[in-house]
Amino acid sequence: MKKRRLGHSDLLVSEIGLGCMSLGTDEKQASEIIQAALDEGINYFDTADLYDFGVNEEIVGRNLKSVREQVYIATKVGNRWNENKDSWSWDPSATYIKAAVKDSLKRLATDYIDLYQLHGGTMADNIEETVEAFEELKKQGYIRHYGISSIRPNVIKEFTETSELDSVMMQYSLLDRRPEEWMPLLENKQISIIARGPLAKGLLSEKMLEKANEDGYLDYSYHELKDLLPQLKDKLSNRKLNETALQYTLSHPSVAAVVSGASSVKQLRENCQAASSPSLSKTELDILKQLTKASRYESHRE
Repeated sequence: MKKRRLGHSDLLVSEIGLGCMSLGTDEKQASEIIQAALDEGINYFDTADLYDFGVNEEIVGRNLKSVREQVYIATKVGNRWNENKDSWSWDPSATYIKAAVKDSLKRLATDYIDLYQLHGGTMADNIEETVEAFEELKKQGYIRHYGISSIRPNVIKEFTETSELDSVMMQYSLLDRRPEEWMPLLENKQISIIARGPLAKGLLSEKMLEKANEDGYLDYSYHELKDLLPQLKDKLSNRKLNETALQYTLSHPSVAAVVSGASSVKQLRENCQAASSPSLSKTELDILKQLTKASRYESHRE
């Protein structure tokens, strides 16, 4: 598995990371998927305190304990479950972040978190306070690096101007090219993109329209998808569709890792095989860009 540097950190993360949200709570099945990921050379595991009320962190921690020094664990903070655990509220305060990190460390059974990410963010937040909390946690050794998980342009811009973050996690795929607007800025700042949702909820897999619904997907109507998806497959007929999708996302140097979920070992291995295939040629990239929309995120700007 090839590796890329995360931001200006010393972390060399595997091009494919395991998005742990899809592991579920079946310990045996989750363990099999995590072990398969390790066997494939994956060293980046991405979870969050929100997933399964923290159980996801516990499963990840237990299964990575024996290889802790060889892997990078990323988790997220900011979404706070209520007492009944039937809804959550947003809390990016320093007080909450500094308390939540200790809970995550305990669940993950580790002394440090490699990448701690703010799980959202708005311009109404006290961003300076949030950044100060992350910097304090770095100095104390609880976290090694920090980033944000957001697609909001004004939030991304503010963090790039006021902090030393190493990464921005964004949904990014052939069907959601909005992050491309931010690539020049992030590359200039040496901030990496962690791409999630590279297969667009399964639309960019061999199942294609089986995963579609009548509402379409983002800027694409169902009828547009019905026309587009077979073209994406046919124009690059020597490649499987998930291979095309993953290689497109990895074609951008600003992307450090593509975080893909896997609910089975088979699915995980298919993703890793696709990622290890030859890179897309310029001709192939041009075809894909001509077929798809270079959309922009219109809300949450200046």
